[in-house]
Formats: sequence, C-alpha cells, structure tokens
Amino acid sequence: MAAIPDAPILRQIKARLSLRPPQADALDTLAAILDAPPLDARPLRGDVDPAAALAAVQALFPRVQDFERDFPSLCFALATGVGKTRLMGAFIAYLALTGRSRNFFVLAPNTTIYEKLQADFQPTGAKYVFRGIAEFAATPPLLVTGDTWDQGRGVRGADLFGGVVVNLFNVGKIDKDKGRVRRLHEVIGDSYFGYLAGLPDLVLLMDEAHRYRASAGRGAIADLKPALGLELTATPKSVGARSADFRNVVIEYPLGQAMADGFVKEPVVATRKDFRPDGLSTRQLERIKLEDGIHCHEAVKAELATHAQASGQPFVHPFMLVVAQDTAHAGSIRGAIEADDFFAGRYRGRVIEVHSALTGEESEKATAELLAVERSGTTDVVIHVNKLKEGWDVSNLFTIVPLRTSASAILTEQTLGRGLRLPFGRRTGIEAVDRLTVVAHEEFDKVVAAARDPRSLIRKGITVGVGGDVSPETPVVIDTPSLAEIVLTGSGATVGAAGGFTDAPQAAYVLDTPAEREVAGLALRVIGDRFERSSRGGVADLANPEVQVAIARQVADAMAPAQGLLCGTEPAIDLARVVAKVAETLAELTISIPQIVVVPTGEVTFGYRDFDLVGLDGIRFQPLDEAILLQKLRTDERSFLERSSEAAREPRPENYVVRHLIDLPQVDYDTHAELLQKLAGQVVSHLRSYLPDEEAVENVLRAFGREIAAFVFGQMASHEWTTATAFEARVTRGFQMLRPTRDAAPGGIVRDFQQPVTPVSETRRHVFGGFAKCCYPRQRFQSDPERRFAVLIDRHEPSVRRWMKPGPGGFQIRTRGGGAYEPDFVVETTGEKLIVEVKARNELTDPIVQEKARAALTWVGYANAAPVGDGKPWRYVLLPHDDIVPSATLAGLAARNVMEPLRAA
Repeated sequence: MAAIPDAPILRQIKARLSLRPPQADALDTLAAILDAPPLDARPLRGDVDPAAALAAVQALFPRVQDFERDFPSLCFALATGVGKTRLMGAFIAYLALTGRSRNFFVLAPNTTIYEKLQADFQPTGAKYVFRGIAEFAATPPLLVTGDTWDQGRGVRGADLFGGVVVNLFNVGKIDKDKGRVRRLHEVIGDSYFGYLAGLPDLVLLMDEAHRYRASAGRGAIADLKPALGLELTATPKSVGARSADFRNVVIEYPLGQAMADGFVKEPVVATRKDFRPDGLSTRQLERIKLEDGIHCHEAVKAELATHAQASGQPFVHPFMLVVAQDTAHAGSIRGAIEADDFFAGRYRGRVIEVHSALTGEESEKATAELLAVERSGTTDVVIHVNKLKEGWDVSNLFTIVPLRTSASAILTEQTLGRGLRLPFGRRTGIEAVDRLTVVAHEEFDKVVAAARDPRSLIRKGITVGVGGDVSPETPVVIDTPSLAEIVLTGSGATVGAAGGFTDAPQAAYVLDTPAEREVAGLALRVIGDRFERSSRGGVADLANPEVQVAIARQVADAMAPAQGLLCGTEPAIDLARVVAKVAETLAELTISIPQIVVVPTGEVTFGYRDFDLVGLDGIRFQPLDEAILLQKLRTDERSFLERSSEAAREPRPENYVVRHLIDLPQVDYDTHAELLQKLAGQVVSHLRSYLPDEEAVENVLRAFGREIAAFVFGQMASHEWTTATAFEARVTRGFQMLRPTRDAAPGGIVRDFQQPVTPVSETRRHVFGGFAKCCYPRQRFQSDPERRFAVLIDRHEPSVRRWMKPGPGGFQIRTRGGGAYEPDFVVETTGEKLIVEVKARNELTDPIVQEKARAALTWVGYANAAPVGDGKPWRYVLLPHDDIVPSATLAGLAARNVMEPLRAA
C-alpha cells in the first residue's frame, strides 16, 4: 500500500479530535487513497476519470467492486455509536488542511439528523466536530444550511481569504421538483445548486448513506457533480425489499466488533427465570414485561447514582424504551404505565409517546421531548411505534421492552442501535451501566438462537481473507527468549520476516560448543531459582568471584547425575569460564530491575466521619416477584437480577442494609454501629416515601440489599479517615531474570519495527523485530505511537543502553487496589532508568491511568531510596502519544513529561 501522506497533519487531527482506533483507521484509509493517482490532485478535480480512480482504489482495497455512482465515492461503514459525525469532521479537516478542498456538502437523510448536524457544526455546539483544530479556532468553517443558503453567504464566504465552507442540507431541500435551491437567485446570478455543481473541488459527505440509493436521491446527488463522495453508514445495504450490499465499502467496522472492543454497550436479553408464557393472555404478558423492564430500569438508575458519587461524574438519568405495535397499542400502554395500580402511579407524567399519528402541537411537543430525553431528568419511559429511525440514538437508554415484536425484529440495528451509545464515552467496568437490556420473555429462546447466527449483527465481526480485516495466513505462535538467553544457549531460532527483513540475533553466540551452551542454560536456571532472590546489587552482583564459585558449584551438582560431562566421558568444560561469560552477558544484555514490596509498619487505624446520605432520589427499586434472567447476546454469559428468598429474615428492615455493609472487610460493626444504623434508617425512610407498604419495603431490601449497601458504602468511602501510617520497602529480589514471551504472528511473519503498519490500528496484531538495543529480539506493540517510541530509543538515542517492553509477569507494580500494573517500556540510559507509559493525550487524566501513575511513582520513590541495584536513579514518564514525533529526543520527552516520585515514608 502506498505510504500515507501528510503524516504530521494526520497525527494532529487524530490527536486533537481524540479519534478512536476505527475512526483513525478510516482517516488513514482516506489518506492512502488520496495519495494514489489520479485522486492525488491538490485541489481535487471534478474531471477525474472514474474508471481510472476505481482501478487505483482497487489496487489498495480489492474488496471495492464499483463506486456505484458517476463520480468516485467511498463508503466507510462504522457501527452505530462509534462516532460517524466526528469522523466527518476529521475528513473535512484533513481535506482542508492538506489543500485538497475547501468546499463541502453534507447531506442529511431527515429532519432529525439535519437539526443535530447543525448543532454539531456550530462552534457553540456541545459536540462541535472541529473543537481542537487550531487552524479553525480563529476562522471556523462557514456553515451554510438549507435554511440560510439564499443569503448568498456560501458564495461570499468561499471568496473571502480562501475560507472553508460547509453546506448542510436535508435531502428533501435539493429534490428536483420542490427544491428552491435549484431556482435562479439574483444575488448569486445562478441557482445555488448550479453554483455548487460548478465547484471543481466539491466533496460530498453522505450521512446514513444507505438512504441515498433510491432513484430520487441518486439523481439529486449526481446533479451536484462532486469531485469525491464520502459515504458513512452503519448498515452498508440498500433499503427496500431488494436490499443489496454496497460495493464501494473501503473499510467496515461492524457492531459485533464494536461490542467486543468496548466502544458500545453490551446487549443482553432478559426474561424471568424458568419463565413459561403458556396460559398467559397478551395483556398479562405485556404487564409482566413492563414491570420487569421497570425493575431493570431502576436497578441501572441506582448503579448510575452510585457511579456518579464515586467518580465525580454527573449523574446520567436513564430511561426505558417501549416498542409498541401500532398507535392504538401505544396509547393503551401509556395508560397502563401511568395508572394507579402500576407501581402506585409513580410513573404518571414521566412517560412520552411518539408515533406518526401525533399531529400539530402535540407532535411538536413530543418530538422536542424525544430530542431532549438525553438531558431530561423527568422522562422514565418512551413509547414509540415508528418514529425512532436514524439520528435518534442517545447515551442514556439502558432498557428496551419490545411488545409483540419478533426475534428478528429485536435483533436489528434499528432497535438495538438506539441504545448502544455509552454515556461516559467508554465502559465503566460496572456491568449494569455497560449493558443494554432487552426484555423479551416469550421471545427469549428465539432471540438467543438468532444472536448465535454468525450472520447476525451481534456476532458479525472481522472478515478473513485477501482484502479483509485479517490476513488469510495462519497465525503462528512464536516463543521469544530474552536476547541474553539466545546468545548464551542458542535457543530462539530465527523465524520468517517481511519485506526482506532478516530476524537475526543482535549478537553472535558467545559460547563455542553445544555442551557449553547447555551448561549456560543450567547456569541461567540456577541464577533464576536462587541468586536473584539473595542479590541486593542487581545483576552486577554476579560479577563477584564468590558468587560465581557458588553458581558453578550448584551447576555442577545439577549436571553430575544427568550426564558424564564432569566424569571423564566427555571433554572437560571450564565451568568457571562459562559462569563468568553468563554473568558478563546478563550484565550487558539485560536491565537490572529490583522487585520491591511496600508493606505498612505499625498499627493501621481508620474509620468514618458522621454524615447524611445524599442522592437517595436515585434509588427507586420496585418490589420483585421472581428472578430475572439476563443473558449476553454476544457471549452467552448469564447473570440474575433476583430476590434471595432463602436469606434469613431480619426483625428490623434496616438490618437488610447493615448486614451487607458489615460483610465488607472495610466496615467493622462494633466501631461504626451507630453510623451504620443511622444510614440504613435513612434508606428505609426513603423507601417508605414511595413504596405502598412495609411488605414492599422488605421485598426491595431483600432483593436489592447488596446494591443499596454499595450505594451507601460509596458515600462512606468519601468520609473515611485514616491514621498516619509508616511504610517500608522490602527488596525481595535484587533483579529479575527475563522470562520468555509468547506471541501469535500472522503467517509467522516478523515485521521490521521501523516500518509502520497500514492501517495503523493493525499494529497490535503483528510481531516486530530488527532491534539493536532491545533485551528481546522480538516485541509486540499495542499502538503505532509505541512502535515510533521504540524506533526513537533504539535507533536515534546514543544514550540508551538497553530497553524492553516487559513480558507478562516480567515487571509488575502493585496498585492501591491490589492489581498489577505492567509498564509499557523500561529504558536504561548511561545515567538513569526510565519507566515509560505511552497514552493517548485524552487518556492522561483517566482515573485508572492516574492510579497506575501513582503506583509507579511510589515504586520509583522506594527504588531510589532502597540500597539496591547499580545506583542509577529511576524516573517515571507518562508520555502523550502525539509528543512522539520524528524531531523528538528522549531527553526532551522525559523533561516535559517526567513525574515527580512520591516520597518514600
């Protein structure tokens, strides 16, 4: 594939717009295509031969069969929730900043998307697509809409200072029969449509591109005569009875892959445990599903409240979507939900109903409520028949109740896609918050069976084969010993390579005979088993003659029973020489990393200050009659939302909360009894404020006591006090032997690490080699910035002595929560040792990243204070990915991004 052009601009856009990997891949794909003649003109030309352009695209992406239009048009198929609007902004920024175009036409399929895009293309919009692009800060692109075009702003704006103009139209406004935009305008001297069609560099961006394949839409688009078309859709199929796959798809990121990668919610289907619909009327079945939907809805509402108080993020008010069969059905459902006998009328006034039968003022009000539901805290239930199409997808929909709907209809992007967006932009790790629950009692088995079909959008993932997402070559597992082990023992044979690159050892074998290399292997095991624990000076301790004598003695003991090498049957081996060579090689080819355990000294005491609970309105659990079974559609994992009927009954309702609180190791009842009873009493008082009787209160406490206790403890944690505690660092190993790593490489190919992968998101799938200073001959990188950093330290930094990416379990730092943090890089220079973590700039303030940094800084503080190792100081560097540019130096990167170590107590 041709090299990606304008690399600095690409990196800038991807970093400043915080593009996700699929979005970045799409931008890289466009850049690669526009670097190939005849599409490489600057500015773009509208007279390019489509046949020649198609041949150029097919050379890069063989899956493309036809543009399916009279001009070059490329389809980017990204799953719902991944961010197609942000990608449109990235496309426009790239085309404008590289001098390819300054005239753009964005086409929306309906009024809902048209209005949303207007907000997204305005600098004052909350989701402004160009926020972060410095070149657009002072002079943002001029937005001309289907409502403002007749003011002539687009024509004048394009002539002023070469400004960028974005035209945004609803497809109906350019229809031949009724579009005023096609009529002569006195200010312009032509129709505005005619003016646009005459622009040689016009780029057409089609949102929800599957809506423009019908004859009317195709004709209107063709008349614009754009130089390039960019189509975006989650469903690359034409609509209608004769649906057909698009033939111009250059990149596809399906919903199943988005689910697996964690960019959207995980859909689960819910039913009652051992549920049998036999003998139930339609009305009874619907009532059960609505009630269970409310249970799921209130459960996630409580989890969101807990997450808000624990994370400091704003509370997200969830809502439940009910899919009705027709307009009459929708009205009856609303009546049932707002009735006094449905959870004591608590949802009266908290339901909106939207369907095509609504007209006039009522329809406008309902549509406004629908569009505002993401920000509203007053809507709990939305009932719809057929208005929720493309463009209406929000981040606070967590529960869907489809009534009288088939399994196949449930498993469509029109149903699931409306609720797959993540409210916080990424998964939280809280299962209830990260899932979309579909209540489908009578269709449960059919939905699960349909989801297991490899063709379903739940399971559809990456494609395999030439032109697909995965190479057709069989992955080959490669075991990679450390470089020291390879040159000492001869293990780790060379494997295949790409592009003429030879995956050869960085150094020749240092021992002459196989017998000596076998002894060296025994010496390595002896050192790993016994001497790394006793060392305090690191690998340098192995140079001590007394240590080498002890190693040689244990190697001899290990060899004598197994072979006669030391008994005269084979030529004698100079054990002292071999052990000395092993010690010398380890010192030269490894980085000495101590193993440090931080332990408290003295008595640790803590407690909780008195306080009152806040945010109890977020708890609205309802009595639960039977267990609700939840099953993930993608992985088939099961869980239950249920009341534990076997649990012992408590004499006081408060005890249901307290008993879960005292199960936590951080809570001692004898010390905190008064506070626990007070907080539990506040919970019970809140439940009594909206539940009908004591039986219902006890039902909720028994069913949801654990969740309520988590809510309470979340606030207790923010009122915790602790005594000042001393800690000490204990060095358990003076150094750590480098263990072999294992990776799967497509076709067993090892790539030259100096050559980027296209698209760059494929980087993590490959194994790289060709290093001069790495402790391992082969490494895997999780991102292209990691690869670029490796190039910098390996080839362009004379001060670097050795570096490595620690293998699994090779270098672990314990976090406050007890987890293990494995840094991206360890780099040893002539004067210091660096722990380097490479992160996207927008992830630097992420709480998990910050917690890992805190743990690393604590480790660095103790490592520098402890009398261990070779005396080189350690430092921790948290490195933004966009700082890794060709002109960067390690000293400069470290100086800008080093973090001060936490002082050892």
